[in-house]
Amino acid sequence: MAKAREGGTGGPIVVWLRDDLRLDDNPALAHAAETGRPVVPLVVLDEESDGVRPLGGAHQWWLHHSLDAFGRSLRGIGSQLTLRRGAAKGAVLDVVEAVGATALFMNRRYDPASRAVDDAVAEAFGEEVAVERFTANILHAPEAVKTTTVGWYKVYTPFRKKLQERGEPRDPIDPPAGLKQPGAFPKSDRLEDWDLLPTKPDWSAGIAEFWAVGETAAQERFEHFCDELLEDYHHGRERPRDDATSRMSPHLRWGEISPYRLWHTASAFAGRRKTIPDEAIRTFRQELIWRDFNYHLLYHFGALASEDFNDRFKRFGWRSAKADLQAWQKGLTGYPIVDAGMRQLWECGWMHNRVRMIVGSFLTKDLLIDWREGERWFWDTLVDGDIASNTAQWQWIGGTGADAQPFFRIFNPITQSEKFDRNGDYIRRFVPELKDLPAKAIHAPWEADAATLEDAGVTLGETYPKPIVDHGRGRQRALDAYGAVKG
Repeated sequence: MAKAREGGTGGPIVVWLRDDLRLDDNPALAHAAETGRPVVPLVVLDEESDGVRPLGGAHQWWLHHSLDAFGRSLRGIGSQLTLRRGAAKGAVLDVVEAVGATALFMNRRYDPASRAVDDAVAEAFGEEVAVERFTANILHAPEAVKTTTVGWYKVYTPFRKKLQERGEPRDPIDPPAGLKQPGAFPKSDRLEDWDLLPTKPDWSAGIAEFWAVGETAAQERFEHFCDELLEDYHHGRERPRDDATSRMSPHLRWGEISPYRLWHTASAFAGRRKTIPDEAIRTFRQELIWRDFNYHLLYHFGALASEDFNDRFKRFGWRSAKADLQAWQKGLTGYPIVDAGMRQLWECGWMHNRVRMIVGSFLTKDLLIDWREGERWFWDTLVDGDIASNTAQWQWIGGTGADAQPFFRIFNPITQSEKFDRNGDYIRRFVPELKDLPAKAIHAPWEADAATLEDAGVTLGETYPKPIVDHGRGRQRALDAYGAVKG
């Protein structure tokens, strides 16, 4: 670390970026820029550190395009991105030494493995390099929001109230106008050499058509949401057939936009436009707080992806049913709303939240398959697969998590379909073999008469599968399994 010592307090600052690929409201980057010292933005693809979860396939696709966009943004303010692949500790230490940096700035991470990596890096520097961490990607510091007994929250509603008692989140920080360059940037990998994009086969065409990636795309989409969709958000968010949600989840997951910017931008729109009802803005804010709650759980509990929050479920009788799991993954369960959701996931790398709950309930209750199987599949196929939200939400729908939906609340996929996709438009979009069925038959085609099926060109068991489980029997099987552990 000789070069770092020689640099003194006025040496360069390495800004180690992770899930914060943006210029706007990026505390680590902004505070580094404010010093007037040279800044070296660094991203490390860490697939080697103990416990760090490898990225899924859809993650890798998004990361490639997000890094490409972020690199262009940095060049636009006179800087450039340094890329390194390998164990984070070695990569960061190498870059800091190469440029003679005297400080390392980074935004906080909250899962145990990433926190351990960050702590190890900081410890390795000792007093030679100043390490500063900032709260950037959630609305609260998890250790600062405590219950009246100085514990941590395990139920959402009191957590939400506590967070709201603390007042409005801080204002977003403007992006830096420029970043001072070091004498020389360190050696960088080429993004193309990371091989993040699928090739044989390339399954990403649908994702590329559905999404625009990067900070600018996030800002433009959110402006459209506020201008056109926020007014009816409290209703529209329940309609999977419509483009009526913010679709900010992948942009938040990769840090292309901050929750502070979303909170204050939506609030400003609501303040200017009196037609936006209080319920709409309140519902949107509560979604951001729910995301924070998931991170609160992750920070304090840790093992959300692997261990049942509710110890009772450690004795639960999950089924091992490979064929059923594969049918669910491929969208071939015979339940149209479930199959539509799973096919949307594969095609778009994303699924409407209402349908996520339906397919999750179907897997864990109708099929009695361990929620971890669903969580792993979503981790690999979601562009917004989030270390906190994906894990906590699977535990919530499976009944095993904190403040979870009770296990005995079992969604009926038919009535859910009829309620939230009344005319079957969502099903027709993603299950085209059923597109000619009338609305009264599309939610449960096995109940339709032969003439209706024939007119629509549907042959059950051939053009579209028969149900792989009877909902009534699956429901009872789940209740029986729950009855064995609920005491």
